[in-house]
Amino acid sequence: MDTFIFVLEIIGTVAFASSGAMTAIEKKMDIFGVNILGATTAVGGGMMRDIILGVTPPAAFSQPVYILFSILTSTLLFAIVYTNPEILHSRIKSRYYDKIMLWCDTAGLGIFTVVGIQTASKILPQDNPFFFVFIGVLTGVGGGVLRDIMAGETPYILVREIYASAAIAGGITCVVCGSTMGEATATVLGLIVTVVIRSLAAYFHWNLLRIR
Repeated sequence: MDTFIFVLEIIGTVAFASSGAMTAIEKKMDIFGVNILGATTAVGGGMMRDIILGVTPPAAFSQPVYILFSILTSTLLFAIVYTNPEILHSRIKSRYYDKIMLWCDTAGLGIFTVVGIQTASKILPQDNPFFFVFIGVLTGVGGGVLRDIMAGETPYILVREIYASAAIAGGITCVVCGSTMGEATATVLGLIVTVVIRSLAAYFHWNLLRIR
């Protein structure tokens, strides 16, 4: 199970780092800024989780493999765009960029939501479903919130379609199923629920109620 969680974390790290790096590139940041935004998006939610759980130092520092993967991903994307700047204005970008970023963001959201829950359940001996879901959602959305704030944007979760709500639904699924179906099954089901709801919300433009 530990290996499975680690693989999920690496996939989520690469996905979120890609999202952060491309946001920085679009904001015309230099290579340092691209790496900072990529790494912040990838490990920011996990650092928030670890601070609340009292894990010191946070896993991002005690296990620097996550930051290493985020920096490698960010640097690779920067190198690709730097050597092929026409990508930013090409027809390929206009057709596929939003879809790719959506899938990266969705994958990272689902993965880190369930990983956050599993991390919290291992550290806290008592069963606390509300807290576990809260930690899962924070882990899933925290990095994206930091990314948007640092990029000078309104946080994505406050204005665009159903996002945090998808993480909440996936988190509840993971916690409820964990006591009856086992940790592995609950993790997969929570991930699937988060990804499916978020994908459907983006495709059909589902939004929560707002005042217009």
